[in-house]
Amino acid sequence: MSRSVSQSRQVRWCLIVAVVAVWVQQVDGVWPLPQQLHQSPDRDPLSPRLFSFTYGRDSAAQTGCSVLDAAFKRYFSIIFPDFTTGSENVLQYMWSEHSPFVVSVSVKTRGCDGYPDEDSDESYTLSVSEGQAVLRSVSVWGALRGLESFSQLVYQDDYGTYFINKTEIVDFPRFAFRGLLLDTSRHYLPLHAILKTLDAMAYSKLNVFHWHIVDDPSFPYQSRTFPDLSNKGAFHPFTHIYTPSDVMRVIEHARMRGIRVVPEFDSPGHTQSWGKGQPGLLTPCYKGSVPSGSFGPVDPTVDTTYKFMESLLKEVKFVFPDSYVHLGGDEVSFACWQSNPNVRKFMEKMGFGKDFTKLESFYMESIMNMTAALNKTSIVWQDVFDYHERPRSKYVVEVWKQGCYLCKMRRVTKAGLKVILAAPFYLDLPIPTHSWARYYNVRPLAFRGQSISAKH
Repeated sequence: MSRSVSQSRQVRWCLIVAVVAVWVQQVDGVWPLPQQLHQSPDRDPLSPRLFSFTYGRDSAAQTGCSVLDAAFKRYFSIIFPDFTTGSENVLQYMWSEHSPFVVSVSVKTRGCDGYPDEDSDESYTLSVSEGQAVLRSVSVWGALRGLESFSQLVYQDDYGTYFINKTEIVDFPRFAFRGLLLDTSRHYLPLHAILKTLDAMAYSKLNVFHWHIVDDPSFPYQSRTFPDLSNKGAFHPFTHIYTPSDVMRVIEHARMRGIRVVPEFDSPGHTQSWGKGQPGLLTPCYKGSVPSGSFGPVDPTVDTTYKFMESLLKEVKFVFPDSYVHLGGDEVSFACWQSNPNVRKFMEKMGFGKDFTKLESFYMESIMNMTAALNKTSIVWQDVFDYHERPRSKYVVEVWKQGCYLCKMRRVTKAGLKVILAAPFYLDLPIPTHSWARYYNVRPLAFRGQSISAKH
């Protein structure tokens, strides 16, 4: 961020120097911008040797709190990235007087061994004064957001001395669901890349990792119940999979940063890789009166499909602790269903006529009922809502298509459903030009409709 300085000859050079001196003595780099931020030019030097985190006396969480104990160590390294014993420059002590600096953290509720959820309170207050900072929050998740803000306030001068300005912050997130989606089917990502992504999410205070873990190209999720799904459906059954321990590591790494992991197992479309390890799951396509040898979406007309999905979803419930699971439901091609005589007979029996959107709605309703029975809430792509605007069950709609996405937001909320907006945030669509400004100009709530919570 730049600050213009008048070039008028009438302005004295001493005034310009004074303006610059004030500017370099404070940092406005807290990201995202807190709800309230007040800074003073007054600043304190920080010495890694004399710096410490501690728990406030009135804090419900104390030493032994896994989330915050780990966060204290992590943020010390983030704040002082080059510090090792004996590494401080002697000149730092010559030019500035160092005193102890303590960051005191107090949370009202413990929750150190649990997982963040949609109702987690991420609010916090941070007060930085001479020799100390006081961070207060309702939950450990709010404390993590406050620690991130504190770390962003620390800066170095040209001599390598660390400083922090006197600061007051009152902050809470505008939206409770702030997600990032990774597709690890089309392009397999090694475990270390996912963990680094989670770190980057924490730096920006994002809190939901939407793991699009499987799709048409590959099935890298190693299922305990159906091992052939990855044995036969992954790009490579040993090098391009996520083992149960890998998945557990991702979930724990995310938890320690206040990030939820919401898996997506998209069906009935986007399932070509599923069929390689689960015979009879996909619909045989026909050319005339004989099978063509190719396969389409999941076959929604046979009982074995629903038995398989129920078993897979039970495993998903056991593996992923979040109360939400993404069931997909997008971009289902009806051509194969239409070609199959058994599917057409089922359509006639069910009274669907030739409307294949009703067949998809029937399938998705069945899967969502299974999810509800497992005490999970379903998230689906907007296609499911488009085909079935009067839902019998509650689910969350993710709006992803271009066009008037705010119109769709209005229709979904009018139907009494929660909604996630993804449409304007695709990072892989640099058309017409890759201007970052367009992502920040989005106004998710700029549509008419019934009153909704900014949480969703």
